[in-house]
Amino acid sequence: MVEPGDVVTVDFPGTLGTKRRPAVVVSTETYHASRPDVILALQTSQTTKAASPTDYILQDWSIAGLRNASALRSFLATVPASSVSVVGHLSSRDWQEVQARLRIALAVA
Repeated sequence: MVEPGDVVTVDFPGTLGTKRRPAVVVSTETYHASRPDVILALQTSQTTKAASPTDYILQDWSIAGLRNASALRSFLATVPASSVSVVGHLSSRDWQEVQARLRIALAVA
């Protein structure tokens, strides 16, 4: 079972075909209890392009199980839970910043 703040990899369709990409689980345990899918925020290693107020450059990316410096993009996707592989978990400070960016990006409190 995945948890909020888990770093996962998932096959994600792009313009040049499907690519295995890192993402962060942003759906809650309550959501997971009644749904077969997870909500993800995608990550990118192109940190220089992550300049929006809704983007966040991860500070503890290696602790989270990532191979490269990465940024969270507030680009959300819903995928079947069975299609993700957990590689790590965000540090507390990165998870707090991710949540702050999502509050900016989404019309929720």
